[in-house]
Amino acid sequence: MAIATETSAERPEKLAETLPGVHELIRRRWSPRSFSAREVSAEDLKTILEAARWAASSNNEQPWRFLVARKSDGAPYEKILNLLVPFNQDWAKTAPVLLIMAAKRTFSHSGAPNRYNLHDAGQALAHLFLEATALGLHAHGMAGFDNERPRKELGIPDDYDLGAAVALGYLDAPDQLPERYRQGEVSKRQRKPLNEIVFGANWNEPLQL
Repeated sequence: MAIATETSAERPEKLAETLPGVHELIRRRWSPRSFSAREVSAEDLKTILEAARWAASSNNEQPWRFLVARKSDGAPYEKILNLLVPFNQDWAKTAPVLLIMAAKRTFSHSGAPNRYNLHDAGQALAHLFLEATALGLHAHGMAGFDNERPRKELGIPDDYDLGAAVALGYLDAPDQLPERYRQGEVSKRQRKPLNEIVFGANWNEPLQL
């Protein structure tokens, strides 16, 4: 698949400094707050959601559900935007697409608890993020939103856990943001070193690679 690219005038370049061999999509994916008003086409949005559909899940349950609103939809978009905490509303209001993710708590075939529902929904969200990156867009996941109102205002059943909210769209220049958000758009991306998160067969035992 050809990977869409953007010019430096359109976006700050924030390639992750990874070990050699990590795929460019993973190196290019990050979570901006500065989104342009450019609409996401119906075709691209459908492709991004289709990528999420093909994530792996326990027993192929596919527990994820996405509630989606485009800014052009008007009231539905405002409904989701208003579920975000004010800090996130402040920047996410420019994103052309907002989503709320939910995950079914029980297996459909048996009614037994599904302890992996949010894990599997997270895999679907990762697919969504990477497909967005491949198409020249970006997505920013958010934990900061009301966890109770969506059940009533969006009709989410009690058998679903709320996972994340997402802003999706094309990048804009950092100076379009309120000043307090700008540094995060240009600062170096960081992650914990492998030896802090990867062990051998015993906890804290270094993995020999």
